[in-house]
Amino acid sequence: MNKSSGTDMIIQCRDLERQFDEGRLKVSVLSGVNLSVHAGETLAIVGTSGSGKSTLLQLLGGLDIPTRGEVWVCGQSMAKLSDAARGRLRNQHLGFVYQFHHLLPEFTALENVAMPLLIRGTSPQQASTAATELLSAVGLGERLDHKPGELSGGERQRAAIARALITRPSAVLADEPTGNLDQTRAQEVLNLMLDLNQQRGTALIIVTHDLRLAARMDRILTLEQGILQEKALAS
Repeated sequence: MNKSSGTDMIIQCRDLERQFDEGRLKVSVLSGVNLSVHAGETLAIVGTSGSGKSTLLQLLGGLDIPTRGEVWVCGQSMAKLSDAARGRLRNQHLGFVYQFHHLLPEFTALENVAMPLLIRGTSPQQASTAATELLSAVGLGERLDHKPGELSGGERQRAAIARALITRPSAVLADEPTGNLDQTRAQEVLNLMLDLNQQRGTALIIVTHDLRLAARMDRILTLEQGILQEKALAS
């Protein structure tokens, strides 16, 4: 796995807190979270269900706003950007993979993967060429014209990974990316993500409950009672 040089910060957060209103109560999900992620690094965030792992990932990706604290992506403060500017920053630097693929059912695998480039303003021909190359790299070169409903679960997730990587992001944020797959398919998808991490130098942040998956990352962080800490897990 790729190691950081210590000078190429991709994502950083300081004193991050997130509270939600439940009636007259304020429920704190994250408490003073600090995290730094460097180029090419792989890390897993583990914790029990409801511990705030997905909330943290959304904050790091600029999909939610913290109650307190700040997030920087490639040196830019998310809090100081407009909604439109945050969207452009995400499109330029971040890719997202979820437990469920979220592919658009009416579009083919090729069209789904090309879409982030088209949103960026890339020409249709260039976007199609790049999507074809990446789908071939993840083993879907013969499935370009198939819609999500015509693909297996593992194939849909590989297409979702290709879509996350098509813009050559600085980091991929993955929320339980293998949670909807059987063990064999989960290992295939994880191997693919790690291979692409090696080839492209893309940082990889995975939220997971699977300790076997977490053990293959450079770092493991645990989220307990809103507090994030680096912690060795029992083998």
